[in-house]
Amino acid sequence: MKKLALLLVVLLVAPSGGALASGPEKTLTIFHAGSLSVPFSRISAAFEKENPGVRVEREATGSRTCARKISDLNRPCDVIASADYTVINRLLIPAYASWNIRFASNEMVIAYRPSSACSRLINGNNWYEIMQRKDVSIGRSDPNSDPCGYRSVMTCRLAELYYKRPGLARRLLNKDLRNIRPKETDLLALLEAGEIDYLFIYRSVARQHGLQFVVLPDEINLKNPEFSRYYARVSVRISGKRPGTWIVKKGAPMVYGVTIPGNAPHPGLAERFVEFLLAPQKGMKIMEDCGQPSVIPSVSLTFASIPGPLKKYARPPAPASPEGEKAGR
Repeated sequence: MKKLALLLVVLLVAPSGGALASGPEKTLTIFHAGSLSVPFSRISAAFEKENPGVRVEREATGSRTCARKISDLNRPCDVIASADYTVINRLLIPAYASWNIRFASNEMVIAYRPSSACSRLINGNNWYEIMQRKDVSIGRSDPNSDPCGYRSVMTCRLAELYYKRPGLARRLLNKDLRNIRPKETDLLALLEAGEIDYLFIYRSVARQHGLQFVVLPDEINLKNPEFSRYYARVSVRISGKRPGTWIVKKGAPMVYGVTIPGNAPHPGLAERFVEFLLAPQKGMKIMEDCGQPSVIPSVSLTFASIPGPLKKYARPPAPASPEGEKAGR
């Protein structure tokens, strides 16, 4: 009788749903750009602390690879954050997602280590001359996998225009092709090991890893919205939605985007994470501490499809707005 009474007490006290079992109750899966690795590691830890019983699993790859995991491989994903908001627009909306919120910015720089060849000579005026030298090795990421890759190409082409050096982009882009990697963060190990001297990378990543870097003029670095028309003078041809198809990407200011895919296993929890990410004193404070300024709220042509609690982090387009975001392109 005593054993039966003890069993009843245990059953009444134990939480429902098997919570006595060890391990987290839910796993939130996030695909994100490699350049978001440091801030998203901190944001995920803070979110887990605020939401006991939740474990965040992150996969960092090039943004286009992130999107293709969903569109081509049908991988389940709760949140995807891209280093280029148009990756979501072009590869996921409308078939795999219905909305997109722009949330942060960045800029291109040239990173190096103190022992890099010519490190004492390079500066914002001569970087393109130093990087062409035979005794200097450079690296960049793959334009078909990673926004930093096609932005590196754009930076070279803008430099050719800005410095009035015909053929400059071709010379830079044809140099050290063996050092192209799927995403820009893959190049950090090569730089630290001395395999390369300089690499095209985001300023936030260079800061987060304590690297020295050359700051580029706004006409080249893809940071300043005031130079939108100037950036659009260059373009890059990259792979499209389906094998054998192509997309022409025009130069544009650098803006990150986030969405919840239609196949999200935990859409409610995903919405809570995105709200945490976009909150000024939570996720966005961490983003800004990591060197990525907020662009919230920004216009979104998908505003009508954004979940209600998240609408405050975006703005609807003005009537007949020439704003260039196209949800289905």
